[in-house]
Amino acid sequence: MATDTPMRDLSGSKKAHRGDRIFNRTITGAAFTSLLVLAGITIFLGAQTIPVLQDQGLSFLTTTVWDTTGVPPEYGIAGMLYGSLLLAVIALVIAVPVSLFLAVFMVFMAPAKLSKILTNLIDLMAAIPSVIIGLWAFYVLVPPAEEWQQLLNQYLGWIPLFANDSGNFSGTPFMAGLVLAIMMIPIVTSITAEVLKRTPPELINAAESLGCSMWTMLRYVALPFGRGGIVGGIMLGLGRALGETIAVFFVLKIVFDINFFNILESGGGSVATLIVSKFGETNGEFEVQVLLAAGFFLFLGTLFVNALANLIVRRTERLRS
Repeated sequence: MATDTPMRDLSGSKKAHRGDRIFNRTITGAAFTSLLVLAGITIFLGAQTIPVLQDQGLSFLTTTVWDTTGVPPEYGIAGMLYGSLLLAVIALVIAVPVSLFLAVFMVFMAPAKLSKILTNLIDLMAAIPSVIIGLWAFYVLVPPAEEWQQLLNQYLGWIPLFANDSGNFSGTPFMAGLVLAIMMIPIVTSITAEVLKRTPPELINAAESLGCSMWTMLRYVALPFGRGGIVGGIMLGLGRALGETIAVFFVLKIVFDINFFNILESGGGSVATLIVSKFGETNGEFEVQVLLAAGFFLFLGTLFVNALANLIVRRTERLRS
């Protein structure tokens, strides 16, 4: 009897190790499959970009000309690249403070039942398809947003950023950035709330026992502890903003010129909206390659944002440790 028990334990251990090996190989295979898909996308888009750069040169990245009927035709996405960056910055300025305040309220201030309801609503908002948000923005958000822009222009029009000489407040970068911010808020809020929930209770109790206010506790305890995760959540939301297509297409008037300062002037664009608006109008293989080349540089920009997010998170973790 003394020898039976170790044999049964050893058999169970072997089964456990076999299960671990199967699980590890499955996860490893899935990870490498993702890398292969990413590499395949990069190679495909890069191959489509080479003929475009050979034909257009660096002017494809530095000019705003988009003439499909010229001889030869000219294409430039500088305005779209700048527009993508501009819309992302507008969305960040609006979404980040709202998300942080909402996450802090849910974690540290709201009653448990209300916090649970808000968490479920935030998760539900994150799952709403882009086309639904775009339709809602076009029919519901646009009219009041135009009035908000008129107020901004009325009281802050002396600042070049909020100037509007045309009197047309439809299809502006501000409106598109507002829609992107609405799409970012659920992602950033959800991740920020989860990170803040992991703040060690003993640190919070120690701060409260020292007589610290809520703001002091957040400033010196909760926010520094979750800085890496918060930055990662913001970058994840930024990645969605950079690649959003149909929701922005509904509320933004596509203009290829670069609008450097006036976010309340009608007209703007982004690489993603350029692709979705022009893909149905392509005439020939080369025009398809032009749009795929634009997508390639958007793809590189998104990869850069994700890499930067990982770098910031790792650096923050090293500083905290």
